[in-house]
Amino acid sequence: MATPMIADFWLDPSCPYTWVTSRWLVEVASVRPVTVCWRVMSLSVLNEGRDDDPEGDPEGYLWIPVRVCAAVCEEFGHDALGRFYAELWNRAHATADWMAGLAGALARAELPHKLAEVGLSTAYDEVVRASHAAAMAELGPHIGTPIIATTTPAGSRVAFFGPVISRVPTGERAGELWDAVVTVAGTPGFHELKAAAHAEPHLD
Repeated sequence: MATPMIADFWLDPSCPYTWVTSRWLVEVASVRPVTVCWRVMSLSVLNEGRDDDPEGDPEGYLWIPVRVCAAVCEEFGHDALGRFYAELWNRAHATADWMAGLAGALARAELPHKLAEVGLSTAYDEVVRASHAAAMAELGPHIGTPIIATTTPAGSRVAFFGPVISRVPTGERAGELWDAVVTVAGTPGFHELKAAAHAEPHLD
């Protein structure tokens, strides 16, 4: 019998490529003994103090969804964050109104819609920063979202950025990618692997 594995998945909810990777990990959990533990990191925190703005967010709008995600996780747990995150990216309910989109996703995830208001406050900023710091402790501040960390069947801890993918592998293909990524990331001395330039993410 395969050894059960916990995959800690740190996400910034604003990143479309992170969304695609998250759907791959959900597929992985259907074909491998992997349980996903949803966690929060923040591109806003990551880029603090930089002279440039790689996310193009001078007004700080990216703080809004990550604060709500942090509040959901803190108050209702990792599984609730996973439900909310899935609904937040549910394109069938897409809206140009940030707050309406957040409130609607909370309602569909059976969470209090009033948590949407957290996005406009600093009440959960320390929760965001603490969860982000846990992600950085896995790899360091030179990478972005998502970060995945797990314990291999041999008992060693392995963490990696990505994988950055534009399409979601399904079924056994998803499992094979998981096996490969964990093997590569767990190889002593391994640092980085890149492929062709990014294609636009398929979000449906």
